[in-house]
Amino acid sequence: MFCASFIWEPGTYDAEFHRLNDIIDQVALALPGYLGVESWQNEDGSRRCANYYWRDLDTLRAFSTHPAHQEAKRQYARWYTGYHIVVSEVLRSYGDGAFAHITPNRRGPSHD
Repeated sequence: MFCASFIWEPGTYDAEFHRLNDIIDQVALALPGYLGVESWQNEDGSRRCANYYWRDLDTLRAFSTHPAHQEAKRQYARWYTGYHIVVSEVLRSYGDGAFAHITPNRRGPSHD
């Protein structure tokens, strides 16, 4: 499993942003290796993060090379003051089991 963290500082969103964003969301949902997303922001909303989870790198690559995603990348400066991407492999995931999560939710720390 892989996680692509999209970290950004928002600017001004317009109709074109929302159009492309809706298409990109639909593309992700249609890919069989897409597992889900969770989003966060700092207290004042000036920096945000969306963690996208993927079964494999091929699916992540298909998402990132989709024409709508490529178009949004070309125009990012219209909507964001800056961004950063972190792609990582999920080696383990655990918690107390109190709530469901996109990743496997094993109880307690894992020491593989």
